[in-house]
Amino acid sequence: MILGMLSLRELNNYMGSIKPRQTKETSKKEQVEEMFDNIAPSYDFLNRLLSARNDVIWRKKLVATIQNRSAEMVLDVATGTGDVALQIAKSIHPKKIIGLDLSHEMLKVARQKATKIKNTEMIWVQGDSEHLNYSDDTFDAVTAAFGVRNFENLEKGLNE
Repeated sequence: MILGMLSLRELNNYMGSIKPRQTKETSKKEQVEEMFDNIAPSYDFLNRLLSARNDVIWRKKLVATIQNRSAEMVLDVATGTGDVALQIAKSIHPKKIIGLDLSHEMLKVARQKATKIKNTEMIWVQGDSEHLNYSDDTFDAVTAAFGVRNFENLEKGLNE
């Protein structure tokens, strides 16, 4: 199956069927939250190792796409340990960044790393990217790096 040739609906059906543990009865969302809560302390190390540090390059490219915009309010969806949000704070210096993630433990790591940021208000919110509690046009920029692969309903997450 070639993913590039799938419609959004077909891709959503394909992605929604992939769960960390196919044999468990819990939803993909619940499994993803549990999985990331369990690996949070070692996530950054594993991400660098398994991507051969390409994750650092990819983040810089992502941030470069919004660098020339006037972004005062930024939402980083599926923020994980906050690396994208932190890169945005260091590069763009918006007034406020909200990092949203399902995993409480990943957000704990993000909070610890964010103590070094002084010029941007960093808010870490445990929440669901498919059900955002923000009205339209709240943010000047919205980012989502690696977390899109974990959306239970890709179409709903992208629309939200």
